[in-house]
Amino acid sequence: QKGVCVCWFISVSLSFWITDAQTEIKKVADQDVTLPCRHPFGTAGSDSLDIEWLLQHSESNQKVNPVVISYSGGNVYDNLNTNLKGRVAFASDFLTGDASLGISSLQPADSGQYSCKVKSNGQYEWNHVILKVLVKPSKPKCWMDGKLIEGSDLTLQCKSADGTEPIAYKWERISDTEGKTIHLPPNSRIVDLSHPEVILLRNLTHEIAGLYQCTATNEAGEDNCFLQVTIQYVRGVGIVAGAVVGVVAGVFLLFLVVWLIFRRKEKKRYEEDERPNEIREDAEAPKAKLVKPNSSSSRSGSSRSGSSSTRSTGNSTSRSQRIRTPQQAQNGAPPAYKEVAMQKGETEENKISPANLVRMGATPVMVPAQSRAFQTV
Repeated sequence: QKGVCVCWFISVSLSFWITDAQTEIKKVADQDVTLPCRHPFGTAGSDSLDIEWLLQHSESNQKVNPVVISYSGGNVYDNLNTNLKGRVAFASDFLTGDASLGISSLQPADSGQYSCKVKSNGQYEWNHVILKVLVKPSKPKCWMDGKLIEGSDLTLQCKSADGTEPIAYKWERISDTEGKTIHLPPNSRIVDLSHPEVILLRNLTHEIAGLYQCTATNEAGEDNCFLQVTIQYVRGVGIVAGAVVGVVAGVFLLFLVVWLIFRRKEKKRYEEDERPNEIREDAEAPKAKLVKPNSSSSRSGSSRSGSSSTRSTGNSTSRSQRIRTPQQAQNGAPPAYKEVAMQKGETEENKISPANLVRMGATPVMVPAQSRAFQTV
């Protein structure tokens, strides 16, 4: 009897384990899935068969009807769940013993525990399936913090905005020759082991420069981003700065030369415009020449003398007066000049003034100051 009891207990436990066994299925979002459910009531009549698929989310405050699809009284009801409406159906002939459920275009909200309950003539059959809908990591964003100068430190970071956790990150360097991924430089390290998406490149050198790749990975897939690290040498920075200063100085000198040329042309043009308005100094008067006393020369000389300045007239009258008598002019004899000296003690009657000489018919002669040395006494 003890053996019979033990065998019965083992058979009951095994039957319970098989009945309540749970299957876990993982699928990527937007894919299709089939949740298995087989029952032993394939020979039973369709009127006595009752099938239900239930969904239990991990959230305790589930507000959606847990029934996904059901068959009862010869009819199928597949619009009971709002989130799964139009995306669920029996995947096979459920009347012959296969009540598997098909779901199309999976979404992250479809994750949860699905239970298949089959009832026939008071007997029940349960099947449980745990569905996990995975989301592939979104394309990570790569960026760097620090200065790309030789000898400084640089931090490389990357992060995916979406994706099913956990997401693993890995930094690698791309070979320049073969294009394959290689290990990071020796002087690089992960700042925090719990955040492998952040690495530090210490003491930047020419060997560290190149293309770096960050890969984000989870159970659904992976995606990556790239960063180009270029090193600027201090000497090169100085050369660039010197070249910039030189160019600026050259432009300034060119501008200065153009400005000076323009100013010179303006000054020259101004001098040419002002030259006709300048008062030029009179040229030195030509020296007087002695001429023979004839009538023609005396007339020409008189005309020339008449054009002299009044300044020489005052000086010559104070010293001597040269007059031509009317009698000499009438007789046609050569003109003679008589000098009348004005001395102290002479009376007013004996003085001969220029006005009196004019009345008498004499012609005053003006001798330039420059030719006094050649006056005839």
